[in-house]
Amino acid sequence: MRASGVLLPIFSLPSKYGIGCFSKEAYDFIDFLAAAGQTYWQILPLGPTSYGDSPYQSFSTFAGNPYFISLEDLIEEGLLTEEACDAADFGSDANTIDYGTLYKTRFEILKKAYHNADLSEDKAYKKFIRQNKFWIHDYALYMSVKNSFNDVSFNKWDEDIKMREPKAMKRYEKELADEIGFYKFLQYTFFKQWTKLKKYANKNKIKIIGDIPIYVSYDSSDVWAHPELFDLDDKKNLVSVAGCPPDGFSADGQLWGNPIYRWDYHEETDYAWWNLRMKKCKELYDVIRIDHFRGFDEFYSIKAGARTAKRGKWCPGPGMKLFHSLKATLGDCEIIAEDLGFITDSVRQLVKDSGFPNMKVLEFAFDTRDSGSANDYLPHNYSANAVVYTGTHDNETLVGWLGEISRAEHKLCQEYVDFDEDDDAALADKLIREAQKSVANTCIIPMQDYLHLDNFARINTPSTLGGNWVWRMNAEDINDELAEKIAKMTKLYGRG
Repeated sequence: MRASGVLLPIFSLPSKYGIGCFSKEAYDFIDFLAAAGQTYWQILPLGPTSYGDSPYQSFSTFAGNPYFISLEDLIEEGLLTEEACDAADFGSDANTIDYGTLYKTRFEILKKAYHNADLSEDKAYKKFIRQNKFWIHDYALYMSVKNSFNDVSFNKWDEDIKMREPKAMKRYEKELADEIGFYKFLQYTFFKQWTKLKKYANKNKIKIIGDIPIYVSYDSSDVWAHPELFDLDDKKNLVSVAGCPPDGFSADGQLWGNPIYRWDYHEETDYAWWNLRMKKCKELYDVIRIDHFRGFDEFYSIKAGARTAKRGKWCPGPGMKLFHSLKATLGDCEIIAEDLGFITDSVRQLVKDSGFPNMKVLEFAFDTRDSGSANDYLPHNYSANAVVYTGTHDNETLVGWLGEISRAEHKLCQEYVDFDEDDDAALADKLIREAQKSVANTCIIPMQDYLHLDNFARINTPSTLGGNWVWRMNAEDINDELAEKIAKMTKLYGRG
């Protein structure tokens, strides 16, 4: 079925209190998507973020980001007052997120809500805790202990709690009981609000495309509580880490620092942890985009402590064995395979064997150093089982990109869409049309590209710290005129 959608992170929604969240503006955006004839809303990972604010580095692969909790909903429940929320400092710029200020004030406000809640009589809360017992206590304890050690990673904690010795676990559980309760309350509230929002989206025939990183963060409850899943020594120190080898974009390669999976152990357990992870994802999303899909075919392993990724090695991943296990346990999962970057024949075969649609990005199509008209990202080379994007969260905005590429690449874009005017906004619209009319079954356009925004609205510049994950949309950008324009194009190319 041909369909289309819009890519917009939750944090980029307009809102009253410093960051996009599950407030009225999220429901307004769903209404906008429905009016625009869209089928999908693609978001970024929902997990709690750590240093650097990247949603791809989270303290838990199962938990939700407390920043996304709607304070307005808590006001309606009588857990907060509007006066207290309005008096708090969440930053002064409506178009960017001030994470430093947010960190200081958001948790103070949420703690007031926690202390005003009567969870002892809340049957829904107790049911939530029971249904999520396989992760939530470890996560709440992890965050509470982490706070008590001035937020450092668990490998810098005292040895007894780092190694989860029974006496230490009981002591911290007793000493930090209130803090542990607070983190459980945050997760209950997050998932209650997200479930309500997703139901509203589905009721309006909008499906959610979620996004999960293939790896987890070392600084996470996942690694602390389940070291057997990862390549660690007997003291939970990293043995090897993930990354990418040197290429034309990075002479030293990319050193991500995530722990490598012990795929042999996962296979012995019939991928039990992955089944739990994907079961949770199926509850949260309608479609799951898996980042760095090639890591299931081969993964790049770098010795822990290395300063660059130059001396890593490729190792075999689980391949189809993982996906056979997922299907046997969970049934069919709608998955998008993020297969961008340097792709080998074996990766292509894995994608083909899986049957999952892969990704095509228009911004990769006009590199004059590449294979000319045979470039895989040019629309005339697509197959139907693909998802086409003008760009992703890691790319420049379309207008920003057009202003940065070489003259030869710009000319190639113009020739491809038969457009010779000096107007990058109009050229961006032409490229969006190329994506929409392509044979790819699914077309996803970042909201910034529909708005003709420059690189001020770029979500992330890979391998950089600071200035990423901060862009927020204006409320007036969600309007009937744009919805009508998108709906017309959607209908014209059979994606309604």
